[in-house]
Amino acid sequence: MTDRGRLAADIVRRLRAAGHEAYLAGGCVRDRLLGRAPLDWDVATSARPEAVRALFPRTVPVGVQFGVILVVEDGARFEVATFRSDDAYLDGRRPSAVHFGSARDDAGRRDFTINALFEDPLTGEVHDFVGGVADLRAGVIRAIGDANARIAEDRLRMLRAVRFAARLGFRIDSATHTAIVTAAPTLGDIAAERIGDEIVKILTEGGARRGFELLAETGLLPVVLPEVDRMRGVQQSPDYHPEGDVWQHTLSLLQQLPAGGPETLALGALLHDVAKPQCAGRKGERITFYGHPALGADLAVAICQRLRRSRTTWERVDYLVRHHLRLTQAPEMRLATLKKMLAEEGFEELCRLARLDALASNRDLRYVLFCERRRAELRAEELQPPRLLTGADLLTMGYAAGPRIGEILRMLEDAQLEGEVTSRAAAETFVRERFPLAS
Repeated sequence: MTDRGRLAADIVRRLRAAGHEAYLAGGCVRDRLLGRAPLDWDVATSARPEAVRALFPRTVPVGVQFGVILVVEDGARFEVATFRSDDAYLDGRRPSAVHFGSARDDAGRRDFTINALFEDPLTGEVHDFVGGVADLRAGVIRAIGDANARIAEDRLRMLRAVRFAARLGFRIDSATHTAIVTAAPTLGDIAAERIGDEIVKILTEGGARRGFELLAETGLLPVVLPEVDRMRGVQQSPDYHPEGDVWQHTLSLLQQLPAGGPETLALGALLHDVAKPQCAGRKGERITFYGHPALGADLAVAICQRLRRSRTTWERVDYLVRHHLRLTQAPEMRLATLKKMLAEEGFEELCRLARLDALASNRDLRYVLFCERRRAELRAEELQPPRLLTGADLLTMGYAAGPRIGEILRMLEDAQLEGEVTSRAAAETFVRERFPLAS
């Protein structure tokens, strides 16, 4: 058991010592039974919220009305929730009222059977009231009780079903699948930030390709990402894209995404060709997509903003989508231009995206390998050498303030990167020769 797991077990032990029933609950039990490292450690207990707060010195009342308290131990946060049953979900997200009850009651109000297991960390005994252990063994995502009712309670459960099926390699049982297909058009009513969080988890927790295949299969994709749904059936030239249409190409990128990888790379992979449906054309026998990186970057930013991703995220995704084809030009670039590109803050991630893109199409990695080799060969000071002259130096030399100062500095930087100018004296000579002062 990990350090966090031991801390969670200590919380259970202290609740038990005070006379309360308490277990590890939900995802951590599921993951432990599957031999996976839990992402979160949650505790369910008969103790009421006020009793939990009295037992632990550091708590955060994040959802007292729903019986949820965060207990802080050694800087780590653990959700401690009172056993409860729920009344109707009138807003499609939260119950209108809760009733504290038993572990069996608590299991019955959860989403899927595999997430409704309880474990005694002191003995290893698992308490299963809904058939979750059998579904874990069978590899099934099954809603507890009436699948339509479970989804109506919180429509985000449709995306959660897809995420768990993709990450765990499970199938969604037929009744739950049918309920998702039926309710899919209502998913747009959910807060965009909650949808965005689930989409990112589908992309980054493992099984991203399967996740997006399920989104398409269940009818969820056109609701949450209509721009991506429009990729389906958009044909590409087979010499460059033997894998098939834009959708199949994108799925091939998603298949390569590592679990735990950055959100920005995942969104860049998903959206790098998002504008191809709008830019599709023909030049003779060849299918073209002129302008799709620039238009795609604009669309990607709009999508990221709609899904309430951070500014840092959408700015990087903009960069990745806008420049995802730029590496193909690298072998023909002037040395100064190449060095500037290699030194860009997001270039390493751009190179990773270009590699995924190539491996998902004709597998031509020559330009990616060229950039990787040149970046390894060039020292940091060669990529971003210190300036030989500043704007203040140019003013001292007699040049007037204004746009011309920036033009001179840019030309001098290029000369320095090309290796034409290597000292301050040479820089001054270069400037005087190229930009003579009026006599």
